[in-house]
Amino acid sequence: MATKVKKYKLKTHKATSKRFRLTGSGKLVRTKGGKSHFRRRTSKRTKALLDSMVVVEGSGFVKRINRLAPYMKKNR
Repeated sequence: MATKVKKYKLKTHKATSKRFRLTGSGKLVRTKGGKSHFRRRTSKRTKALLDSMVVVEGSGFVKRINRLAPYMKKNR
């Protein structure tokens, strides 16, 4: 009988898992920053534009995020 090699669980980088998520089609999206304070002088249109999600461009960024959050599932 062959001995089993133990597979280790990977720890999820919690800040990454909170900032990014996968869409149903598998795209990686992120929220925009600058929404917490110093928004009094900002126009309503600019503040509304901060609510939208942005697709993460660049294969290097996607690779790093997948390494930091290996168990990130698609949003169902």
